[in-house]
Amino acid sequence: MKKRVVVALGHRALGTTLPEQKVAVKNTSKVIADLIEAGFQVAITHSNAPQVGMIHTAMNEFGQRHENYTAAPMSVCSAMSQGYIGYDLQNSLREELLNRGIQKPVATVLTQVEVDPADPAFQNPSKPIGTFMTEEEAEEMRRRGNCVMEDAGRGWRRCVASPKPKAIVEIETIRTLMEAGQVVIGCGGGGIPVYRTEGNHLKGAGAVIDKDFASELLAESLDADALIILTAVEKVAINFGKPDQKWLDHLTPEEARQYEAEGQFAPGSMLPKVQAAVKFAASKPGRTALITLLEKAKDGIAGKTGTAVSM
Repeated sequence: MKKRVVVALGHRALGTTLPEQKVAVKNTSKVIADLIEAGFQVAITHSNAPQVGMIHTAMNEFGQRHENYTAAPMSVCSAMSQGYIGYDLQNSLREELLNRGIQKPVATVLTQVEVDPADPAFQNPSKPIGTFMTEEEAEEMRRRGNCVMEDAGRGWRRCVASPKPKAIVEIETIRTLMEAGQVVIGCGGGGIPVYRTEGNHLKGAGAVIDKDFASELLAESLDADALIILTAVEKVAINFGKPDQKWLDHLTPEEARQYEAEGQFAPGSMLPKVQAAVKFAASKPGRTALITLLEKAKDGIAGKTGTAVSM
């Protein structure tokens, strides 16, 4: 059996603007193609923070300029970002594979991820999105029922909840494509957050799901052997940025939880990556999570670098 891996791409793998993204995905595709060429079955997830923020801003400004149009909900913006990123990524990866003589289809699956409407995160929105606003614009945003927050002295921004993912709606589609030998891009940006209402209806939620937690859920749901979380550093560190900083080659879930309790991992940065890695590694014997640089993915899965989390 081929080993199955889920690769979670961070911001560096995608760039920010459209020109940056086109360049970035070419380099990213080479890394993923290396894994495929080495014989791994690969599913890909990705971040979308700059892209969904840009889409959200553009759609809101369009709605303000044209009275017959309303601002796009966050769920719609998330869906747009999946298509926008997936389009470039799947085309670039397809081209790279064909250049290597590998005939393997690549497809993006528009993915909904179910969340719990009673998740406490909805009572405490914490994820800033979109453009900066003046205090007057922020007050108008509040009047329309949205949450806003002051962002590090730089101005006001809308903020949304970040609930935990419960289930991937299109998991059977993703699983079927993988079992057919195809490469799948799914759960982009953490997935489109939805929750069940009356009957079988799925309603979009004004939220964003953390990409690392969604990637972990996808890896578990696909019964993957490894979860590879690609980020801006080669390894996880304790005492980061201090004179006694120490890079970690391996972590057990117990060790990681102890470091977390000590406050070693920054919230919104390394913490969710470590938490996702621990959850996956502890979910079934033999599973490993890896946190490393994009450029080091192949070496990392070979055990040469990165931080491996396993039992």
